[in-house]
Amino acid sequence: MKTQEGVSRRDFITDTRNSLNRRQFFAGSAVAGLVVAQASSALRAAESPAGKMRKGACIGVFPREISVLEKFQIAKRAGFEGIEPNTLSTKAEVEEYKQAAESTGLRIHSIMNSDHWKYPLSDSDPEVVKKCVEGIRTSLQNAHDLGADTVLLVPGVVTPAVRYSEVYARSQKQIKDLLGMAKDLRVVIAIENVGNRFLLSPMEFVRYIEEFRSPWVRGYFDIGNLGANGYPQDWIRTIDRQLTKVHIKRFEPGTDHPKFDPNDRRTQGIDWDAVRKALTDVKYQGWISAEVRNGDEAYVTEVSARMDKFLVGQSPV
Repeated sequence: MKTQEGVSRRDFITDTRNSLNRRQFFAGSAVAGLVVAQASSALRAAESPAGKMRKGACIGVFPREISVLEKFQIAKRAGFEGIEPNTLSTKAEVEEYKQAAESTGLRIHSIMNSDHWKYPLSDSDPEVVKKCVEGIRTSLQNAHDLGADTVLLVPGVVTPAVRYSEVYARSQKQIKDLLGMAKDLRVVIAIENVGNRFLLSPMEFVRYIEEFRSPWVRGYFDIGNLGANGYPQDWIRTIDRQLTKVHIKRFEPGTDHPKFDPNDRRTQGIDWDAVRKALTDVKYQGWISAEVRNGDEAYVTEVSARMDKFLVGQSPV
């Protein structure tokens, strides 16, 4: 039987079903996206109950030849609220950090995964990838055991032997396989922008994260890691609701970068006023942690004081 337009009844029904399936798919996608956005917002709200950014430091900022407890004590005296350790490989290390946190009242808010450079998720050798996955699993368990809600991850590295598209596909596949553990432990896998020749624009960075369709993958933005790949304030506004943690650098004593000059885009300085405004505009209220060279207590105290200036809207340099 033909319709007036000459289309068979069978074709008409098939086209109608396909149209309905497409509408259902897009409706489902919208709902799923809303669920992810709501979960991300809830996670962000939980990160800073005081309604402000919280000041942290990576463990590498502190003097090397002292105990973990002494590092936490220096952090406390300098005015930091939290610490970000690297992956801890033994139960004894986990216990040492737990006791230091309890003794000082500082929060371990994130774990910086350690082996993603030496053993990239994107490597062509399955044994290398396996070692990286094992390291991420250890980091996720560290975070759970220490009360942290995030594991920082460099997702892969583009090299002469590993193409950009291969890094994209391989890293996403491995991260998807880790999402069950992340969800069970309630720890976010936070993708960082770094010098890995990968995710070179803020739009692609966000797309990569959102393709997981999961609140357990979000963005860890480093203000000082961009180089020639744009401006921090633009990245912050683009990442927006996917932003879960922030690193800060290139403001500390001894840096030789020139200050930002709006009339000379060749400078490597940072427009700190614009960055601070961008964080305010996206209503960011999570952790911001210093990732700078290590130094003595006087240096650490100066880093903290400069961060205080940034947090109240003043230039830290």
